[in-house]
Amino acid sequence: MWNKRRDEEQQPQQRPYTPPGPSVPPTAPAAPSSFEPKKETTTVSSMPVNRFEPEARGGGSSATIGKAVKIVGQIFSKEDLYMDGDLEGTVEALEHRLTIGPNGSVHAAIKAREVVALGTIQGNVEATERIEIRKDAKLVGDIKTARIIIEDGAYFKGSIDIVKPEPVKAAQPPKQQQPVPAATAAHAPASAGAPDSRR
Repeated sequence: MWNKRRDEEQQPQQRPYTPPGPSVPPTAPAAPSSFEPKKETTTVSSMPVNRFEPEARGGGSSATIGKAVKIVGQIFSKEDLYMDGDLEGTVEALEHRLTIGPNGSVHAAIKAREVVALGTIQGNVEATERIEIRKDAKLVGDIKTARIIIEDGAYFKGSIDIVKPEPVKAAQPPKQQQPVPAATAAHAPASAGAPDSRR
């Protein structure tokens, strides 16, 4: 019988055709590199983004009191304040803006540079620059301010006292009084404090 395996062993192995020319050694496969690039991990915050962001404040800092917070007492703020919780007492932010958020409920006397009401305020409000009462806001109390904005749909009950802001005076150096010589002061009449107009 004819054995196919024996015939394959006897035939010489065929090599692929290579064109004549300089011989190039076959390239070895690249060894796997032990260096692996480092992957940077970035942490992502799970905190939700605020739905309501107060208007731009000019780069100043601000504090926020959330809607789940209730405060009984006094608040003195040296930065802009966003109040979305409950407050009973007083609030003073004399040089800053106070915003009462849509969930905010304030039963307090308020003094601030600027007050924006989106929620409920019950108490007297004093703002040196302006007060805004937005359309869904409710304010019950007396207002004292230089400017006021009440949107259509807002609820307001109380009195309004519009005060003109005092003009800013330029800083002038105080006039120095000229010393009166002792001999002249002793013999001067009762009106010695008046300037002499005969010069």
